[in-house]
Amino acid sequence: MPDDRKATLTDRKSGDGPEHLDVLIVGAGLSGIGAACHLRTECPGKTFAILEARPAMGGTWDLFRYPGIRSDSDMFTLGYRFHPWKDAKAIADGPSIRSYIEETASEYRVDSAVRYERRAVRAEWSSDESCWTVDVVRSDTGGTEQYRCNFLYVNAGYYRYEEGYTPDFEGTERFRGQIVHPQHWPEDLDYAGKRVVVIGSGATAVTLVPAMSDVAGHVTMLQRSPTYIATLPALDPIADLLGGHLPARVVYPIVRWKNVLLTLVSYQLCRRAPALMKKLLRKGVERHLPPGYDVDTHFTPRYDPWDQRMCFVPDADLFDAIKSGKVDVVTDTIKRFTETGLALGSGGDLEADIVVTATGLNLEVMGGMTLSVDGREVGFPKTIGYKGIMFSGIPNLAATFGYTNASWTLKADLGAEYVCRLLQHMDTHGYRVCVPKAPDPALPTEPFLGLTSGYVLRSIDRLPRQGSRPPWRLHQNYLLDLRMMRHGQIDDGAVEFSSGGPARQLEGVAS
Repeated sequence: MPDDRKATLTDRKSGDGPEHLDVLIVGAGLSGIGAACHLRTECPGKTFAILEARPAMGGTWDLFRYPGIRSDSDMFTLGYRFHPWKDAKAIADGPSIRSYIEETASEYRVDSAVRYERRAVRAEWSSDESCWTVDVVRSDTGGTEQYRCNFLYVNAGYYRYEEGYTPDFEGTERFRGQIVHPQHWPEDLDYAGKRVVVIGSGATAVTLVPAMSDVAGHVTMLQRSPTYIATLPALDPIADLLGGHLPARVVYPIVRWKNVLLTLVSYQLCRRAPALMKKLLRKGVERHLPPGYDVDTHFTPRYDPWDQRMCFVPDADLFDAIKSGKVDVVTDTIKRFTETGLALGSGGDLEADIVVTATGLNLEVMGGMTLSVDGREVGFPKTIGYKGIMFSGIPNLAATFGYTNASWTLKADLGAEYVCRLLQHMDTHGYRVCVPKAPDPALPTEPFLGLTSGYVLRSIDRLPRQGSRPPWRLHQNYLLDLRMMRHGQIDDGAVEFSSGGPARQLEGVAS
């Protein structure tokens, strides 16, 4: 961006007023940087800036620094479609993903558009002016700023960066060891030779446990109930095979589509033939564990596959750590913390020097921003998601919600393409405002996210709803979204376009 656009409001001369942009992006993680790259290439005339609450880009991949941090999706689909992942390593570590994001931002010249340590806390839409006014708090100076924009594009993910979820365990104050949450991993944590208990059975736990076992004296994964776990090769065999014979620009789309289709077929089988997939997943686990291992207790969930997120482990590293004797799995409840560890519901005890609470995340809508439309507070539970990216009654706003059953970026990329098509359509027809119209109240609705995971259920009442049919249906299906978002009509009758004007009542947004 031009140098004068790098100035902040506190650097400007008095009376200059808020900076006005065509598009304001919130969040400089994988989604926000991708959105900016799409704007740069597909809407080159648009002015934009990226607000990032943290002091560095990368989002999740800058925040989480615990041992073994890695993707739980393959990088050929978690990476950007427009900027291919070049390594044959399909499951990448956190620092590599962070470097990939930084490299992409630099190559597409969007790194200079990021305004760091700026948290968007409130956004107000004015129909009279056809724009958003966004209030921002600066963590570096403690001051405040305002931005104005024609279109607000939120790429802040859906969980709270400030704190993860930790249950209220009894007796934590008595424990003489150290309690750590992965979201705030101490850089100087010394676990060499120590007894470590990791509470949890999700993606974070199955990553941490084998990574810590190489140094720790012993690691126990303590879970209340099991999670479905499948293995993936760390190196994609097709990418590895083709990479020695074909150029990267040819290999990437082949491997990408192979992984898209495999993931889609696997998910559909889980939903349509859960009994079959339970057997296949169980056999996969049994193949990697010692004979006679209690698979029923420790690796057989009570729910169907993909009722909750499935975990993937590269090259069976978790199971190898169990076979080595460095790791064991305990399925039990926690009665209380003791001075030396944990008292279990079954009456047993676990000794520990360090307890890691890999107990989940707290969801947060719109990065914690409050929104109002013409003076009326937006109540997201009263809105209906449109194409999984916009919301009924809220003008000129999009928000990225990636897939829960596939790579996040597949949906983020499609969403950014759609936003650019939408902006181009508005420019072509002289429109200043677009707002999804609230669907027929008789349309059945259901929760926006269909998972039964604890982090979803704890926050379900704060999320939007979804309808029973397109475009109000959240597909969680890349092929259906590809047809709707990349090739479908922009003016499909569900969105109202106008050239702006006096404020009017918009349905479905009041809290």
